[in-house]
Amino acid sequence: MATNQDTNTSAQAEASEDISSQEMLLNMGPQHPSTHGVLRLVLELDGETILSAAPTIGYLHTGIEKTTEQKKWQQVIPLVERMDYLSAQSNSLAFCLSVEQLLGVDVPQRVRDIRVLIAELQRINSHLVWLGTHGMEVGAVSVMLYCFGERELLLNINEMLAGFRMFPSYMRIGGLREDLPRGFHDAVRAFLDRLPPKLDEYEDLLSQNEIYLKRAQGVGVISKDDAVAYGLVGPIARAAGVVYDVRRYFPYLGYDTYEFSVPVAISA
Repeated sequence: MATNQDTNTSAQAEASEDISSQEMLLNMGPQHPSTHGVLRLVLELDGETILSAAPTIGYLHTGIEKTTEQKKWQQVIPLVERMDYLSAQSNSLAFCLSVEQLLGVDVPQRVRDIRVLIAELQRINSHLVWLGTHGMEVGAVSVMLYCFGERELLLNINEMLAGFRMFPSYMRIGGLREDLPRGFHDAVRAFLDRLPPKLDEYEDLLSQNEIYLKRAQGVGVISKDDAVAYGLVGPIARAAGVVYDVRRYFPYLGYDTYEFSVPVAISA
């Protein structure tokens, strides 16, 4: 004879089974912390497995193109820096190069060298934020604290350059705002000496981390052929085994005079 407790237990089990077999629709963004207000995805989830994703685009549009129509060329630099807070110096560099090409302006070699150095430091800054926040968002929180330690040093270098950590507006059409400040070379050298051992620390934190491996390994894998078919570039293409770097194939600022390797993962 079944008791009330047996009946309740059976009902709870059936309810639990019904819940576990249901898919969930979830709005990811624009308010989600990992999207920073730039997009909205309607996700269909089965547990932690994404069954489908419907993007809603347009959240990032801020009217910068229209705003620049009312500005002088030099006044556009602070605007383009804010299109991507992780690549402020790179954005202003791209804008300056475009205007200089239109005007037929050739800058001195020293300016080109300084621009390359600053752009590459900015690239490292951006990658540190990516790696740190990526680890944090899948549960490996410690790596974010490590990466942001080195990022602080790069922000200090920005502050040394122009007094601003995030948006220095140091690039200028035809050159730079001013020459490098006293102590700049020592600060950069100290950072470059410090970074390689830190990269080993980041890898140690992740490569044996069960939380990170379970959530990242084998997720989002794309083949080399698919990467080419979709026209993917940058780190996504190189992670799929595509040996492509715009600095190598369409060099600017004298990148063709530098020796550097294109980091490429083994093709999936």
